[in-house]
Amino acid sequence: MVEFSLLTGLAIGPTVGLLATLAMDLVMARLPEGETPPKVAASVLTGESVDTAPARLATWIHYVAGAGSGLLFVGIAAALGSALDGAVVTLTTASVVQLALMIGFFAFVPLPRATGVPRGRRARVRRAWAIEATAYVLVAALAVAAVGRVV
Repeated sequence: MVEFSLLTGLAIGPTVGLLATLAMDLVMARLPEGETPPKVAASVLTGESVDTAPARLATWIHYVAGAGSGLLFVGIAAALGSALDGAVVTLTTASVVQLALMIGFFAFVPLPRATGVPRGRRARVRRAWAIEATAYVLVAALAVAAVGRVV
């Protein structure tokens, strides 16, 4: 089962998120548009083109969003854990929900609002984000499973 107290979940979530974000960084470095998604967020916040968006802001957004997504993932897993039977089913379902939220949010909120991303490039950026988000969710699920056995 995936059962955490509120306090434990608040502590574990951002840690899981940062670990998953670090794993995501390895995938980002290997993809042609892999470094673009954090720049998309920086572009939306600053109004600058994706290619000239502040790298420091993009990095900050990337890690803060990663920690927050970890908190969301742990919350989803804990909520589903009370309704579903077994850690594997719970974490698999939480992973599908989290992945859909991550890809859907990125594709429909910041990406269309970013400056300097033509339609053809948007498809490549969405594809890169989907691969990166999958890596994130996989690591987050494994981390929650490992912590769930310890806690």
